[in-house]
Amino acid sequence: MEEVDKILIHALKQIGTDVSEEISSINQFSSELIVKAVVRCIQVINPGLGSPLPSSLPPAMSARFRVGMSLAQACQELGYKGEIGYQTFLYSSELEIRSLLMFLVEKLPRESSEASDQPTGKSVVLQRAIAAAIKAQLSVPWLPMNCRLPLHTETQSAGPLHSFHTLPLSLPYSSTGLGDKYEKEEKEYQRDFLLPVTAQISHQPSMVASILEHHTTVLSAVQQWDNEWNSQGLLSRLTPQEYRARKMARLRKRIKEQLRSNAHPSPEGSFRSSHSSNDLSEVLQMFKSPSSSDHILTKGTHFTHTQKFTFEQEPAAVTSPVPTGRQSDGDVQQRQQAEIESLQQQLQQLCTEIEQLTTDMKHMSVTHTQVLNEIKQKELMNKETEDKIQVKKKTLDFLPDSDNSLQKLQAQVEASAARLVNLASQWEKHRAPLIEEHRRLKEKCSNQELESSRKLSEIKSMQEKIRVATEEARKKEDIHKQLVTQLENLPKDVSRSAYTQRILEIVSNIKKQKEEINKILSDTRELQKEINSLTGKLDRTFAVTDELVFKDAKKDESVRKSYKYLAALHDNCNQLIQTIEETGTILREIRDLEEQIETENSNKTVANLERILEDYKAIRQENSVLAAKIKEG
Repeated sequence: MEEVDKILIHALKQIGTDVSEEISSINQFSSELIVKAVVRCIQVINPGLGSPLPSSLPPAMSARFRVGMSLAQACQELGYKGEIGYQTFLYSSELEIRSLLMFLVEKLPRESSEASDQPTGKSVVLQRAIAAAIKAQLSVPWLPMNCRLPLHTETQSAGPLHSFHTLPLSLPYSSTGLGDKYEKEEKEYQRDFLLPVTAQISHQPSMVASILEHHTTVLSAVQQWDNEWNSQGLLSRLTPQEYRARKMARLRKRIKEQLRSNAHPSPEGSFRSSHSSNDLSEVLQMFKSPSSSDHILTKGTHFTHTQKFTFEQEPAAVTSPVPTGRQSDGDVQQRQQAEIESLQQQLQQLCTEIEQLTTDMKHMSVTHTQVLNEIKQKELMNKETEDKIQVKKKTLDFLPDSDNSLQKLQAQVEASAARLVNLASQWEKHRAPLIEEHRRLKEKCSNQELESSRKLSEIKSMQEKIRVATEEARKKEDIHKQLVTQLENLPKDVSRSAYTQRILEIVSNIKKQKEEINKILSDTRELQKEINSLTGKLDRTFAVTDELVFKDAKKDESVRKSYKYLAALHDNCNQLIQTIEETGTILREIRDLEEQIETENSNKTVANLERILEDYKAIRQENSVLAAKIKEG
């Protein structure tokens, strides 16, 4: 048991229990140390169950009994099947405490196969610590503000609450697919001008939400690209760069076509917007200087030149001489008003004429299109008619000498048929190798497609294997980092070889004990066999002797007495054997009783009874003090 106690003490030290170096056995554990060790184990196994438990015994006896009952209940909830109660902690027994600590140490969390499949490292340790803290806080019941203790005030304070609001971020990711120049400029921008993440966000509580949103966006983009590449990119038989370039070229082409279709509307739309374009030219005319007004239209039709000539001549005709001083200002204004009205009438008339001409032009363009279509149809009809006329003319030419013409036609038909037969034979000569070549190429193409599909499936399987191997390598690297961290955190004064040597000694002792047990069992079996054989031999000998003596006893009186002595000897031997067996049974019971006495002595029954009496006196004293306080109140 000494080795078992050392292993238990070492495990308790590893989980943070303050065990003195002088203590080397469970028998040396005090009630305070037992409570500390059990509470610490429960906190490590189930933080939610162990967080409300006190780590030390209170001074009041009633509170101690309550603490013992709560610890016993917690151990039972963890699955302990042995007998346990408050007496286990207050009046401890070495065997009970050893079995309880062995159960709790076996329940401590260890690295299982499921945990090894998950990523490990410092981040995972931090996440586990956060989860344990949150679970411990959630296990504490909620209390109103007026009923909270200082512990509850720390864990249940309202604190600042903020909504989940995200803001755009710019992170220094290395861009791919750009040129060296753009990549260099982007790196310079990220190095010299890009602000840190904490400075890019004006609302500080939104920083975590923004980082999570940006990270989720990047992960979804990477996953979408992987899915597209595995489904379509591999089938295109291009490299990732070529596939991206082709996709970008297609996108640019579609944008150009869309812009081109929007920039060049249909003819109907051009006719509709003619009036608006005239209005636009007039608006531009208003912003031009007078000196450049004559150069707005660099090219015009006969109608525009005529209108320009009219606008240039008519104002010269209607201009009046410079008013003299005899004319009043009112006359000048009336004359100007009359000129403006006449010019407006002329402008309105010209606009009406322009609209009428525009309508006529539209009608003429439609009529022109219809006429062109009719001309094309007429030309086609004329061509067909000319062909028919040529055929009829040639037929009429053959009519005067029909016999010779028929013979000539028959000769031409026969020559054409012979030529067709010759061409067919030549075609067959060329057709057979071409068909063979076509079949060979087709079979080769199908083989290449099968080979490409097989290679494609192999590439996909290799990619899957690479992904799995990468994940396993990453997990093993994380496990290695975690083990290195744990190794660094372990005490340096502990020698691994000492533990290994101790384990080997324990194993060798167990082997020796097994060998001794097997030897004792084999000796016992041999003795039992020998006893059985001797018993059988004795029974058979007695039966034969009894039969012989009984035969002679019928004839001789002295032999009859010998037969009686033989029967008495047999009964005495049976009684002797029975007495020996009962003696062995009594000796075994004596040994069992001695072991029970040793067990009771190890349980410190007398000391526990003395402690119980002292606790009983303390409880009576506390009750008397409380009764006195109640009477005084």
